[in-house]
Amino acid sequence: METDVRTRATRREWLGLAVIVLPCLLVSMDLSVLFYALPALSADLAPTSSQLLWILDLYGFVLAGFLITMGTLGDRIGRRKVLLAGAAVFGVASVVAAYSTSTEMLIAARGLLGIGGATLAPSTLALIRTMFHDPGQRQIAVSVWTLGFAGGALLGPIAGGVLLEHFWWGSVFLLNVPVMVLLLVLGPLLLPEFRNPDRARFDLAGAALSLATILPMIYGVKKIAADGFAWGHLGSIAIGLAFGALFLRRMRLAEHPMIDISLFRRVQFSGAVVTATITFVLLAGLGLFISQYLQLVLGFGPLKAALWNLPSMAGMVLGIAVATSLSARLRPAIIVAAGLVLAAVAYGLLAQVGTETGLAWVVASQVVLALGIGGVVAIATDLVLATAPKNRAGAAAAVSETANEFGGAIGIAVLGSVAAAIYRAELPADVPGPARETLGAAHQIAASMPVELGQALITAARASFVSGMQWVVWLCAAVSVLVAVFVAAVLWKVPATTERAE
Repeated sequence: METDVRTRATRREWLGLAVIVLPCLLVSMDLSVLFYALPALSADLAPTSSQLLWILDLYGFVLAGFLITMGTLGDRIGRRKVLLAGAAVFGVASVVAAYSTSTEMLIAARGLLGIGGATLAPSTLALIRTMFHDPGQRQIAVSVWTLGFAGGALLGPIAGGVLLEHFWWGSVFLLNVPVMVLLLVLGPLLLPEFRNPDRARFDLAGAALSLATILPMIYGVKKIAADGFAWGHLGSIAIGLAFGALFLRRMRLAEHPMIDISLFRRVQFSGAVVTATITFVLLAGLGLFISQYLQLVLGFGPLKAALWNLPSMAGMVLGIAVATSLSARLRPAIIVAAGLVLAAVAYGLLAQVGTETGLAWVVASQVVLALGIGGVVAIATDLVLATAPKNRAGAAAAVSETANEFGGAIGIAVLGSVAAAIYRAELPADVPGPARETLGAAHQIAASMPVELGQALITAARASFVSGMQWVVWLCAAVSVLVAVFVAAVLWKVPATTERAE
């Protein structure tokens, strides 16, 4: 059980941090590790197009929906207990997914992976609050945790590509098993247990309302991103918002609410959540464009395109390290605002890409962006964790992670829609209808046309895609500057880590 006495972490806590960062890496990797496995998976299981979308999206869908429930459950019954239970579910589900013999079996396994992943993210972050009492050491620990999640997103496609060079499609899931076994063995030895000393009863009605809020909203946003705007998708979002109003009402009136909504009255908490959410909106859209640009404009294969993302990892490490070292002396508002301005510069660099000579601009922009955003996310996450009461850290971490998931989904939907509209508007009027939808569709149509006509279509489609991307990244640059101003105004009074009281 955690005490109120501030103590510096020992070797045991730092070893414990290493144990909990590994599953964070895998939770993030599982969002993208299947991308390269789709051709082999489709040949083996023969899923329909709808089933294929569920295989891809169900993991992230369930993960986002259960974050708040699992974070609160960890506060109630024990963070280590929930973490280890989630690790067991994640490991078993990984084996089931790897050896699935039917599409339905794989979809069910992806759902179980989402439930297991939803326990890992908030529990690991909340345990950092339990293990590291010193603000400076906790900031370092949160930075390492942030790097684990960011690294997983970058390494997922690469790891999947390498494994598929030598093994069957299910091997991408077996990466999870040894790490989860390691967590189950070392977790009880290195990780402390913590549960809310109030012993409050778990709010089942609140958990049901949180799921009824998040799941329809995430579903609606993801469908808009995939299929465009439709009344049914907007209706799903509206249903989620209606349940969200009921959820907030219960949080105000319940004796033991899942989330202390009074936290949002503290600018340190709400400002950090808003900043991180908008940051993920911009990042998600950018990732979507860069992937398509490298493959469909420059003509790189999937693995080669993924490998060109690796330089940004160095930028992320450096950005997090610099932000963490400066956090002891500078106010978080200064560090976060500077990171957002650097992100705006990165978006400006990406706006210089052309249809043939954009690789250097893409790599430079990704490195600069990672340098700025790494510090933004690490500092914002620490602010959320530091503001929340220690007995509610799991719920606070879940709110932060849920907001980030929403940000990513909204970024793909909104920015993708803006770019698609510009793409269609700038294409010549005689371009065939299907080719007006996406650059990928234009490539498919061109393959069935005579060579000269097909090449003309590809040239026009690439020019329109690049134009749409340039407009969107300039928009991202402007929003980043506006958020930097917001941060400077809202978080200015929050002191550096060395001046904060626990």
